Amino acid sequence: MDDISAHQHDAAVARDLACLGLPPDNWPATVTGPDGAPVLDVLIVGAGMNGIAAAGALLFKGVRNIAVIDQAAPGREGPWMTYARMGTLRSPKTLPGPALGIPSLTYRAWHEARFGTADWERLYKIPNELWADYLGWLQRVLSLPVRHRNRLVALTPAGSHLRARLDADGAPQELIARRVILATGRGGAGGDAWPAFVDRTLAPERAAHTNDPIDFDRLRGQSIAILGAGASGWDNAATALEQGAARVDMYVRRPVLPQVNKGRGSAFPGFLYGWSALPDAERWRYMAYFNDVQSPVPHETVHRALAQPGFHIHLGHPVRAVARANDGVAVTLAGEAEPRRHDFLIVATGFQVDARAIPELADVAGDVATWGDRYTPPAALMRDDLARHPYLGPGFELTERIPGRNPALTRIHLVNHGAALSHTAIASDIPGVNIAAERVAGAISASLFCEDADAMRARVEAFDEPELQGTPFYVPSTD
Repeated sequence: MDDISAHQHDAAVARDLACLGLPPDNWPATVTGPDGAPVLDVLIVGAGMNGIAAAGALLFKGVRNIAVIDQAAPGREGPWMTYARMGTLRSPKTLPGPALGIPSLTYRAWHEARFGTADWERLYKIPNELWADYLGWLQRVLSLPVRHRNRLVALTPAGSHLRARLDADGAPQELIARRVILATGRGGAGGDAWPAFVDRTLAPERAAHTNDPIDFDRLRGQSIAILGAGASGWDNAATALEQGAARVDMYVRRPVLPQVNKGRGSAFPGFLYGWSALPDAERWRYMAYFNDVQSPVPHETVHRALAQPGFHIHLGHPVRAVARANDGVAVTLAGEAEPRRHDFLIVATGFQVDARAIPELADVAGDVATWGDRYTPPAALMRDDLARHPYLGPGFELTERIPGRNPALTRIHLVNHGAALSHTAIASDIPGVNIAAERVAGAISASLFCEDADAMRARVEAFDEPELQGTPFYVPSTD
């Protein structure tokens, strides 16, 4: 690493921000909570990619009375150094990352400053650990007010504001905020998806989800079943075998793996900007199509798993039941009377989206409007999983199932995987991160301005810098 170049790069960022006048002074009115103390304008939950971008976009709009919390330790935010068990990001290296339109904030600028242009040219895809380092640098260079080891426990209305109950490094704490952004990633929209036919009591001794911490050393020499053939399933298969598992059997419902990544085909500006303007029927039809075709596993991930002699894939073998079998796991396949025995099961069935299963919203979940509450598709397009998606407003805000029953919901902005049907994947995938940040920051800025209309008018009226002083036409103020 070239430390001199890194320092020069930090200085270049500072100059870019200064040239743009960023961040401007804070402008929202000072507002007090039920106890008379000033409250936060915005609390951002999650200091990963989307939380960083949202915080930066708010600061750049002069909304500076904010806080960012993350339950992880520094450097452990998001999935990159935990359950994301691939070696590199799946996205192309050329994506700018959460740069907010400023070239010196891009991943490429960061990488070249530390490792040189030649290293950037040689790079195929961005290694996970470097991406995590880059996101940590963004936190620092943007001076984001991040509080680590702070977990949001619950959100409840507090008059016209929101009360956030936290576990702050083991101690209970409360914050009052005017707006809350839940930038909680793919797992923050309802948790892991576990098929109903899997005996959940197998976990953690005999089963785990791909999103769980897994002690692969404990699985050395063992036979592992993997349920599902998404990218995380292949990543976990390769990781298990690389760390000494004897055999991995991947059971796949489909007879043929998906071949084309339609998500890549839709990651262009028109799609990312225009999606939320589509009629509900068109958004639903698109999402049903994406869910039906699914995304293929990246080719490099396939080669990684196939390089291990203990890897076995069983296409066209749907699983009917997974149960305990003495000191192991019994996997019963469709069309087979006798179950197949394994030592351990890894469930690779992704995340669910369920607006009413987000733990932080448990106290208000019954009032959250879902797509099932707002739209009824044709019978051929009925999808129970899509019906559970939250129905979000134009600024990612939750909406009320029954208008007027819980208006505080509109102060909660869901900038995570749960926004996919309302806003497409701009809140969960790298190509749209800057669009999501701009959209939520713009919506919050506008709503705070309207909410503070009297204070804004008073501020304008109080402005008294005389323009004509020193000219013959100057008239001193008599106020």
